[in-house]
Amino acid sequence: MNELTTDLKLLHEATLNNLKSSKAYNTLKAYRSDFRDFGTFCAKHGLNSLPTEPKIVSLYLTHLSQKSKISTLRRRLVSISMVHKLKGHYLDTKHPIIVENLMGIRRVKGSIQKGKKPILINHLKSIINVINEQKIDEIKKLRDKSIILIGFGGGFRRTELISIDQEDLEFVPEGLKINVKRSKTDQFGEGMIKGLPYFTNEIYCPVTNLKAWLEVSQIKSGPIFRRFSKGLSLTNKRLTDQSVVLLIKEYLKLAGIENTNFAGHSLRSGFATVAAESGADERSIMSMTGHKTSQMVRRYIKEANIFKNNALNKVKL
Repeated sequence: MNELTTDLKLLHEATLNNLKSSKAYNTLKAYRSDFRDFGTFCAKHGLNSLPTEPKIVSLYLTHLSQKSKISTLRRRLVSISMVHKLKGHYLDTKHPIIVENLMGIRRVKGSIQKGKKPILINHLKSIINVINEQKIDEIKKLRDKSIILIGFGGGFRRTELISIDQEDLEFVPEGLKINVKRSKTDQFGEGMIKGLPYFTNEIYCPVTNLKAWLEVSQIKSGPIFRRFSKGLSLTNKRLTDQSVVLLIKEYLKLAGIENTNFAGHSLRSGFATVAAESGADERSIMSMTGHKTSQMVRRYIKEANIFKNNALNKVKL
């Protein structure tokens, strides 16, 4: 009997580990962060957070709607539901009190999502130009230019960008192949390969700049985008995703561009928008960005073509 109990305990622990492993680390981290906010709300009002009930979740969503976007409310709802599942509790997120409340909030607030601004070609060139003008060591210039250009050229998420290792790179006559081991939408680690061709203008070429960075830095293995120590000595430590955001904002500011509405995602959305403006179809854009559905890519294409396919162009005044 004791042996059976031990076996069941081990199976239970293994099952919990499988449930946790079904989601990427960053996804689980986001669930926990979202649920902490829900827990704080419940504690403040003397309500149960785990297990909870649809009425309490609905009250929380109403509270949240006063300061947050619809997309945030939906994400928090998913997080609350997933934490319940992982802990073995059932929560009916399709209950009318939740569904109808969300519909009402959406009508009151509207559902248009204002995303961060994309980095377009003029922004990209301004950033690279201003980096070249800085009175800093060449090695830092090359690292920062490579981050910006590879991030834009490959339509990378910032977490993907800082995760690239030297072993993931293959330089070929046509340009550069980058093996992306895992991404936000690739939960099972199937990976994908992105191909970046050489640009005619070497100043703004991601491949040329990355080659120069690797030669100067002498990186032979491990992370390609690393931190500097205070004395500008290159360390073995990988850059954080937040570092990418700070770099973008810093150089936009130095270039005289208002940087408030730009973020790490601006490189990725910038690539998709510029590619759409240049006539790339959604399939070729998705093959580079790794989007699993066409919804967001179509939004980029629609925004890129807002003046190109504008009915007012036919009006002669």
